[in-house]
Amino acid sequence: MKKEGAILEFNETDIEQFKYYLSENKNLFEEDLLNRSVNVRDKIEQIRLIGNIHLLQNAYKLVRLVVDGKEQEVIYFAQEEGVAWASSKLTLELKLEWVRSIRSTLWSFLRKFDETLDEVKTSGQVYRLGDKVNGLIDQFLQGFFISYSKYKDHLIDQQEMLVKHLSVPIIPIAETVSVLPLIGKIDVARARILEEKILMEISKKRIALLFIDLSGIADVEEDTMHYLVNILRGVKMMGCRPVITGLQPKIVQAILQEGLSMELHAETKASLQQALRDHIHVLNPSD
Repeated sequence: MKKEGAILEFNETDIEQFKYYLSENKNLFEEDLLNRSVNVRDKIEQIRLIGNIHLLQNAYKLVRLVVDGKEQEVIYFAQEEGVAWASSKLTLELKLEWVRSIRSTLWSFLRKFDETLDEVKTSGQVYRLGDKVNGLIDQFLQGFFISYSKYKDHLIDQQEMLVKHLSVPIIPIAETVSVLPLIGKIDVARARILEEKILMEISKKRIALLFIDLSGIADVEEDTMHYLVNILRGVKMMGCRPVITGLQPKIVQAILQEGLSMELHAETKASLQQALRDHIHVLNPSD
């Protein structure tokens, strides 16, 4: 008599038989899976549209890889899934629920398949199968989370870099004249980006006169004062004339405390309006 609920320990023949059984009952597998994952079930189409992620197709692929014992392919697939999930800004809660449902659905089908066989399996065989199936699914989860985390960090770094580059808006106001209005806080990282982009834009746009307005600067870290002075030196070396406007008292004090001299490298004006007024002949050479 067959032991109730016995679970198959796969050999090569069993693997092929179970894959055939799974293929023949694919619709039932998907129905069972969706019933076990209520929160994900209602978002299947939404997730497909957001991230081009086919959850049912991917679930079936994972099950086949686990059944075949393809450890390396499970790891590669986990990495792909991590990147796709991170790119789509989908929540980890949904992924966890989905993988839990895949695991429980797979075990349910293993039991159903085992019931079609006559061979009685020992507890040792059951445990070995459990180690194999659960181990591979756990590897998938681990690989997914590592990949998700790394790619998420990569996206955040890219976004931060984009924001920093956008915070260096060089605005042309005449053929060879531009304005750089700076706002917010200047730290070392932003100062480096400022230096790189300013010098590149001077070369690209052939800027001869650059107004750098600091009236919107809320704070400047001490370590950045040397960077700011070096930026002005670099601007002059590029053949461009820098004009600093809107210097705040605390910035002036910080420069003096560091023993630096900004006026040696740039003309200074109280405000951008004054600087533009004083250089009106450059802006309108025909007047």
